[in-house]
Amino acid sequence: MKMVVAVIRPEKLNDVLEALFRAEVRGLTISRVQGHGGETEHVENYRGTTVKMALSEKVRIEVGVSNHFVQPTVDALLNAARTGEVGDGKIFVLPVEKVYRIRTSEQDQDAVTPVAAVAR
Repeated sequence: MKMVVAVIRPEKLNDVLEALFRAEVRGLTISRVQGHGGETEHVENYRGTTVKMALSEKVRIEVGVSNHFVQPTVDALLNAARTGEVGDGKIFVLPVEKVYRIRTSEQDQDAVTPVAAVAR
């Protein structure tokens, strides 16, 4: 099991969600975050004062997946989030030691399998 964490541009969120749905990747968490990487800083005027805007608005997507869903998840994220410009974001694939589904107490593989897939 892995946790796939992506930090992307907010304007690419709908494209990413659609790509993940097409890849049959279900169950995710989305957070609005701020950060910076390779983007150049931009300057804004606020009440007559010049302010350096060092942080950019981003969206963080977290998806817990079983091992065979890691590559389809990464591929969907890469293809949908890419603009080709600096600041497109990053994808991190992290190991997951244990997962529990609170409602049923299912663990590990059973807990990351979408409920709809089990009902088929």
